[in-house]
Amino acid sequence: MSGAVEAKLAELGLKLPGVVAPLAAYQPAVRSGAYVYTAGQLPMVDGKLPTTGKVGGEVTPEEAKDLARICALNALAAIKSVAGDLDRVARVVKVTGFVASATDFTGQPAVINGASELLGEAFGDKGVHARSAVGVAVLPLDAPVEVEFIVELVQD
Repeated sequence: MSGAVEAKLAELGLKLPGVVAPLAAYQPAVRSGAYVYTAGQLPMVDGKLPTTGKVGGEVTPEEAKDLARICALNALAAIKSVAGDLDRVARVVKVTGFVASATDFTGQPAVINGASELLGEAFGDKGVHARSAVGVAVLPLDAPVEVEFIVELVQD
């Protein structure tokens, strides 16, 4: 089933991917009451990372922003897998983004805007959220970016 949110993604030229398989002992998303919590989502495309390395080093901030957008799509797929339909999202509550950063890179917020802006485009006012953008030394598989979401669902 796909609804208005996936139609909006299609208007943007985007398609919700399949859920990325976990890399270790966890679930891609878990529902607790009215909330869905995603695991950290890497920018996997067809089972692999399109690029690796540190932002501000091997990866440009612009490339990393695009990768954060891919992370967001993967997180939305994980949410749909437990919610059934993205139209059940009442609001995006929190986004946490991790950026594998070169030692002198300080543009983490601009990178994670890739995810935040996609949420605004897809959900409108329901996509406005709190956020953290954190620079880290390294991420799994040497990914440049990782993003996780907390969303609230419409009450059953």
